[in-house]
Amino acid sequence: MSTEKKDIWYYIIVQNPGTPDEEILGYEHPETKKPFIPAFASKEISQACFMHMPKDIMKEKYEAQAIIKEDLITHAERQGHQIYLLDDKGAILKEIS
Repeated sequence: MSTEKKDIWYYIIVQNPGTPDEEILGYEHPETKKPFIPAFASKEISQACFMHMPKDIMKEKYEAQAIIKEDLITHAERQGHQIYLLDDKGAILKEIS
């Protein structure tokens, strides 16, 4: 039996992928007013939820991308963001830390 830890991956929405302006899409929590990054358990869930998210689809390009949990946490900490796992409708399921 293997004792290796399995890597955990989440999907996030990237704005302007593959450009110098590339960034992970973040929002402000409606109650706490603190910035957060929405994360998703699957690409399908991220794409379904993306349809409900506010965005500027006329100016920006968006793409769902996978990211390993540790890299996502590191990025969020550097930016001062929380990370929340969301469902396909945008409801917060849990905080990721």
